[in-house]
Amino acid sequence: MDARPIIAARDLNLWYGAAQALYSVDMDIPEKQVTALIGPSGCGKSTFLKTLDRMNDLVPGIKITGSVQYRGTEIYDSKVDVTWLRKQIGMVFQKPNPFPMSIYDNIAYGPRTHGVRSKSRLDDVVEKSLRGAAIWDEVKDRLKKSALSLSGGQQQRVCIARALAVEPDILLMDEATSALDPISTSKIEDLIADLKKDYTIVIVTHNMQQATRVSDKCAFFLLGRLIEFGDTTELFSVPRDKRTEDYITGRFG
Repeated sequence: MDARPIIAARDLNLWYGAAQALYSVDMDIPEKQVTALIGPSGCGKSTFLKTLDRMNDLVPGIKITGSVQYRGTEIYDSKVDVTWLRKQIGMVFQKPNPFPMSIYDNIAYGPRTHGVRSKSRLDDVVEKSLRGAAIWDEVKDRLKKSALSLSGGQQQRVCIARALAVEPDILLMDEATSALDPISTSKIEDLIADLKKDYTIVIVTHNMQQATRVSDKCAFFLLGRLIEFGDTTELFSVPRDKRTEDYITGRFG
């Protein structure tokens, strides 16, 4: 039996101006598991992901109705501090986006923002986060060098380390490997499997093999609607909805 979900979306609708992008999405995201969101381009999976840390708030003309609760707190309540929310729920984007500063300062940036000043504490956080993102051994001798000097796969792991540095509860990954080569992708997939011991992870992926490799639960979106959600092995082996079956067998998308 699943424990209480860490995130619960209920009757979630979203419009960009007059265009509706999400229709009545209901989903319970379980804690310390990997949930994958799949579906063709433009189906609403990234839009849904960004509702979970209110990243869509930044889009002009957006309207959201329904409910998203994080550990029982309604995140769209006007009293919720978005800075607090984004500390709990970190995001890793599709393209690696390290800040134009040293590797060390990339990782220390979040903790400093949240008031950590002690050099020894920052040193510990930087090492722990880079170890957590499985890149410490590759960069420990060049922490003062620019993060932009790293390869794409290394930059993405630095971005994961940067997200881990503020000790989030949940990690959102929006196609975090789609810009990377197969070896870097494989490293990040191994990392995801390792991180779920301590974090709840939600990934958007257009790569169905990746979804089957790394996720415990899988959600199939189509035209802004959640068509099917369940255990990944079940969804891929015995999909309940014909549209899911058509998509995973490559009939469209």
